[in-house]
Amino acid sequence: MATAIQRRRKARDEPVWMARLLIALLDVQPTVWRVVRVPAMITLDKLHDAIQAVMGWTDSHLHEFVINGVRYGIDDPTGFKDERVVDERQVTLADALGSTVRTFDYVYDFGDNWHHAATLEALEPTEGTAPLLYCLTGERACPPEDVGGPWAYEEFLEAIADPKHEENEAMLEWCDGEFDPERFDLERVNARLGRIKLKI
Repeated sequence: MATAIQRRRKARDEPVWMARLLIALLDVQPTVWRVVRVPAMITLDKLHDAIQAVMGWTDSHLHEFVINGVRYGIDDPTGFKDERVVDERQVTLADALGSTVRTFDYVYDFGDNWHHAATLEALEPTEGTAPLLYCLTGERACPPEDVGGPWAYEEFLEAIADPKHEENEAMLEWCDGEFDPERFDLERVNARLGRIKLKI
């Protein structure tokens, strides 16, 4: 009969199944996108943390997952409870997707209404000391928080790019003097992911 120590060692030696996800921000051109690996058994609240980290959001607003027609999220901090929304802390990505679903939606900030499309590209085993949260690649910066949504973001980019634009000075002041929509810092993204504590 295996001892407790042997069972723990065996569990550590077994690979963790990782989900490779392509996450793309909709209604913004050129597309802002990331490819990230997360444990298949990650709970949706921690997946939310990971999406915030890789995209560059600041977790300043409410959010929601829609997976296979089911809504997952958390209660409104004001106390409002929507009975149609399942507690994301109690559900893993693997359970929400099941065996056939490969795409899902993630919405952040119900005011600006940032819609993200996520696609499960692959399930891959990971062994040893490989990080459980890791961004592989991506392109472009996510919009500034509270810019007003996709169409307002387009107007914002036009304003900061044109010194003659009537809103140029005001928009540059609002974004602290600079904003590079093409910037993507992979090292910084993975540093943010590294600060997320998982229960796997």
